[in-house]
Amino acid sequence: MNIIYLIFFFAIVLNNFSFSQNLKTISNKNLQKNLEIFSKKNIDDWIKRYEFLHQNPELSFQEKNTSNLIAIQMKKLGFEVTENVGGFGVVSILKNGKGKTIMVRTDTDALPLLEKTNLSYASKTIAKDDKGNDTPVMHACGHDIHISVFLALAEFFAQNKNDWKGTLLMVAQPAEERGRGATQMLENGLFTKFPLPDMAFALHCNAQMQAGKVGFCSEYAFAGVDTIDILVNGMGGHGAAPHTTIDPVVISSQIVMGLQTIISREINPIDPAVITVGSLHCGTKHSIITDQAKLQLTVRAYKPETRNKIIEAIQRKAKYIALSANVPQEKLPEVIITNEKIPAVYNNPELTQKAINVAQEVLGKENVLKSDPVMIGEDFGLYGLTNEKIPICIFWLGTISPEKMQQNTPLPSLHSGNYAPEPRQSILTGVKVMGNVIGAMMNDK
Repeated sequence: MNIIYLIFFFAIVLNNFSFSQNLKTISNKNLQKNLEIFSKKNIDDWIKRYEFLHQNPELSFQEKNTSNLIAIQMKKLGFEVTENVGGFGVVSILKNGKGKTIMVRTDTDALPLLEKTNLSYASKTIAKDDKGNDTPVMHACGHDIHISVFLALAEFFAQNKNDWKGTLLMVAQPAEERGRGATQMLENGLFTKFPLPDMAFALHCNAQMQAGKVGFCSEYAFAGVDTIDILVNGMGGHGAAPHTTIDPVVISSQIVMGLQTIISREINPIDPAVITVGSLHCGTKHSIITDQAKLQLTVRAYKPETRNKIIEAIQRKAKYIALSANVPQEKLPEVIITNEKIPAVYNNPELTQKAINVAQEVLGKENVLKSDPVMIGEDFGLYGLTNEKIPICIFWLGTISPEKMQQNTPLPSLHSGNYAPEPRQSILTGVKVMGNVIGAMMNDK
């Protein structure tokens, strides 16, 4: 019996050893050295391009000039370039012999936000939004850093073909901020008209992490997001005679309060989830009870089953609160799930661990952090949810200078008009980590 246990024990040890060996991806030493030299030589030009991108942001679905800049640069480098994929998306392919196909994605859109950084290259751009209104525009989510790293990597791999073999599929994706870009590119044939990638990578700026560091989160990393409208119907009338009305303001208020117990009483406490009512619009004047009110919600969760349970509960709460207020069946609340929705991002654990190993080798373990999952949305996860089930990994890129990190004042978050990445170290680190990860994966057996 003891011999059987010993055999079983050593079988487990050997299996774990084999698994850990498979995850130990070694960087391409020659590529690593050449990338370091290349980056030092070109960083000043990359910063100039970053400043230009920062000064010239474009809203989601309007990224025409940004995509044109990317396409022109990729063509100069010898990539096969296809424009207008899923809107203003750009797909660039560089083939360099037999090997793996690796996809790298950048997002290209900016936000309707007034910049308050007072930088010499701050955005002063004004654009028209979907409704035709003028709005200031700013790269407040770091997509200009993403593009800068993306183009720098394209330059390096195009000019250093002796250091790698395989195919690079570089995807410049529009409309990430609206949660539609990845969907549109996939619907337009990203994985059918172009080489199917063996894996896909992306990075995202982090407004709370020091430049020179990166962060990885295995498995669920970003939440799935739904935007939901609830139209609450009533029967309007005079504010002096509420008994002759059905007041949608009161019903809406009860719905808002009723929603608060969904997470606390219907969802498993170990399943993270959020319901936020971002707006409640109703009425026109003090003495008028209106006919309709509108709620706007965001729902966030990681697991699809948790998301579905929350939406069912929202529909149920809205319906029965309205019924309790004597709203007739034909005027019950309309719960509308808009098309601005994205699933959670699931980082493939094995691929993520391999990327961590490379990052630790080239940056040092002290500069590679373990990041917690966040409730922010990111449509990069869609690339891992097609029928092909491609493994994906997105990691955080630190962007804040050491001086700002040491201050006692709170740091501006992403989507803040005061967010100002430190470009030099951020771009260098993004290029170093992503470039070496790509090189290592090209060699990985």
